[in-house]
Amino acid sequence: MELEVEESLIQVGSSDGSCTSNSDHVTRVRKLLFHRMLVGIKDGRFFLGTFHCIDKQGNIILQDAVEYRSTRRSSPSPLEQRCLGLILIPSSCRSTCHVGLFCGRTIATAFPF
Repeated sequence: MELEVEESLIQVGSSDGSCTSNSDHVTRVRKLLFHRMLVGIKDGRFFLGTFHCIDKQGNIILQDAVEYRSTRRSSPSPLEQRCLGLILIPSSCRSTCHVGLFCGRTIATAFPF
């Protein structure tokens, strides 16, 4: 499912105007609405939130997003988190997208630091 998400988001974000493939991609992305999405960005941070929408450029909006990042100092938890709310993630910054249910263990293994 993760590969399908990546392909759908890329193709919807960079549509070439063909009507039949656009409606298929829109249908696939519409099924992702209001699902939990984990989006990694190129600087190593990642965001977990509810998928709200995507525009033609491939920018993603997440609701109730939480940012996770690596803590470089010694602490009991290797990840630092903060609540952000509604955020826009530009397609130029995005490196990965995963859809589904996540727990802390999955997050830690999906993005090892």
